[in-house]
Amino acid sequence: MTKAIDLAGLAPEPRPICVGEEAAEHYDVVRRTLERITRDWREQPSLEELAREAGLQPIQLQRVFSRWAGLTPKQFLQAITLDHAKALLRDSVSVLDTSHEVGLSGSSRLHDLFVTHEAMTPGDYRNRGGGLTIAYGFHASPFGQVLVMATDKGLAGLGFADPGAEHSALEDMCGRWPAASYVQDQEATAGYADRVFDPQQWRQDQPLNIVMIGTDFEIRVWQTLLNIPMGRVTTYSDVATHIGSPRASRAVGTAVGRNPISFVVPCHRVLAKGGKLGGYHWGLTRKRAILGWETGLSGPVLECV
Repeated sequence: MTKAIDLAGLAPEPRPICVGEEAAEHYDVVRRTLERITRDWREQPSLEELAREAGLQPIQLQRVFSRWAGLTPKQFLQAITLDHAKALLRDSVSVLDTSHEVGLSGSSRLHDLFVTHEAMTPGDYRNRGGGLTIAYGFHASPFGQVLVMATDKGLAGLGFADPGAEHSALEDMCGRWPAASYVQDQEATAGYADRVFDPQQWRQDQPLNIVMIGTDFEIRVWQTLLNIPMGRVTTYSDVATHIGSPRASRAVGTAVGRNPISFVVPCHRVLAKGGKLGGYHWGLTRKRAILGWETGLSGPVLECV
């Protein structure tokens, strides 16, 4: 049963971006609305239709959307259209190079969350996580339940779970490092969930430590993804060119799909060359939601021509 949303706390004028339990509740409305629009976009469902199916009044749906994303439903839909993606991709070739030129590479400042990172040794990866103890916990996020996994060195995994799919998400993530020891620890992982999804905590003086556990090639790809700024996108082929393997677009796509630290390592900002979303391990509806949510944080929607 869908949990009712308390609308009494909504301001008369929508406030941008909410986090925590409230955001998780609002995301369920956004998710169902996005699924309807994605399925029936040719019919151009009206706000009134969408609101009726969500069990809300049109003004209520507009407020939930605006409070959650910082955008009205119309602006949000514009932000996730193919035309908008194509507009963003016009300078995708230069996105990664520019990020290096302005100092976004290295450990000092990596994209908007101010991330520092280190990689486990190839031997650690070949051991399939043997000798590692990984704490895990499920928490509320703006995109549904999030599974956070952490070692004593930092955040090692982040995945998402739709209602009732928590066990599958946990099996998926644990299967990446099958020889590791796992312990459920809500307290140890809660701070990471708060830090990752609350923009007010994205501070340079409190960097987010992450640990990458993968092959050398995968880690090179994931490190490159960290240089894609919020509100920008690039392509699999551009990532391949950037790491010096221009013919390895398919291998890059596989590595992007295996990214264990979703959202933080922004694999959702990689699109197919024509502007289509491509794949996303945690579902294309969630990828659309993340891109739209980030648009609300990063600035106005581009006018598509």
